[in-house]
Amino acid sequence: MTSAPGLDIDLNDLDLFVRGDVHDTFALLRRHEPVYWNADPDGSGGFWALTRHQDVFTAYNDPARLSSRHGTVMGGSYRRRSDSAGGRMLIASDAPEHRLLRQRAHPAFRTDVMERAGVVVRGYVSEALDRVLADGRADFADVALELPRGLLAVMFGLDRDEALRLLTLTRRMIGHQDPSCIGDGAGEMALVAAQMEIFDLMNALVTQRRRKPGQDVVSILLEARLNGRPMTESEILYNCLNIAVGGDETTPFTAAAAVEAFAEHPDQYDRLLERSDLLDSALNEIFRWTSTNAYVQRTARTDLEIGGQRIAAGESVTLWNVSANFDEAVFERPDLFDVAREPNRHLAFGSGPHRCIGQNAAWLEIKILLEELLARRMRLTVAGPVRRLRSNFMLGPTSLPVRVESHR
Repeated sequence: MTSAPGLDIDLNDLDLFVRGDVHDTFALLRRHEPVYWNADPDGSGGFWALTRHQDVFTAYNDPARLSSRHGTVMGGSYRRRSDSAGGRMLIASDAPEHRLLRQRAHPAFRTDVMERAGVVVRGYVSEALDRVLADGRADFADVALELPRGLLAVMFGLDRDEALRLLTLTRRMIGHQDPSCIGDGAGEMALVAAQMEIFDLMNALVTQRRRKPGQDVVSILLEARLNGRPMTESEILYNCLNIAVGGDETTPFTAAAAVEAFAEHPDQYDRLLERSDLLDSALNEIFRWTSTNAYVQRTARTDLEIGGQRIAAGESVTLWNVSANFDEAVFERPDLFDVAREPNRHLAFGSGPHRCIGQNAAWLEIKILLEELLARRMRLTVAGPVRRLRSNFMLGPTSLPVRVESHR
């Protein structure tokens, strides 16, 4: 478990992901050591990093040998090495529990729910963009929060203020190592405090929905049965947390990064203005380009071999979407932001049985944002320093000052 001579990379170095040279780092890994042992600085352990598209895709589709039960996020992010939600939370479970939990959570993403959410999201975003036009400038990282705010309002049956409170808590949870997210609080304590507040909020919702069920995700899970039994309180809370964090955090980072990409590549925005038929391919390219969910973790169930490298049972294996989505073996000119890119085999939503259950919701939100920007022919330029989340798990701007260059 040693690195190639001269290749000394630490993927737990959060500065690497803040500086913006992360793609150069992953290009080195794909070229020289695509199955890379990232040792902990104190020598107590480490994890394997898969960086090639083929290896990441294969690992996603090999749940028999690579388990999700021990947690999908490394200890350096927002969950501990041994995940207490193992077997009880959708993303931290294996078959057969995973299949059952996914079936029970799926009604929260039905077409009719997404249609209702789309109306609310569009209303929130439209209001926000009109304010940007009136002011001439904004921090688009704040504007982007209106996307999940609208989605949460419908999925959890919340009003605008309650949805914003949940967003604030999940941002503190994801960004517990980022001072801009937690203020003066200590990272680990901020994490614990945010988790406790989220569970308190969810507990209150469970109590309310027991008395008065609705069409929201909490009511759906309260009615669900696993092998004929009701879901336990912890199963309901963990899966509400799963859906809230997945819905809250990925989309606003993707949205802000998409606006940044169009500001840096105005010719691609021009293509979309001229050709509305490119909208779907542009959405796929945005998800590839931003790769907001940088990696997921798996744990080897047994000794196995990946890319010629022997991996021992119990070792952590990380699947780096942000690297796979820029693999030169799969994507022609991966460093080129191309709204007409076809085919586009990105892994932004994973693959296999754990493919993101909220994919359609994310697609809906970013599509609405693009439609509203394009309808206004609204061109934004970056108007100040961009601040990025201090994380190796979730990537994207926490501050993106923009000004309106032109519209209509």
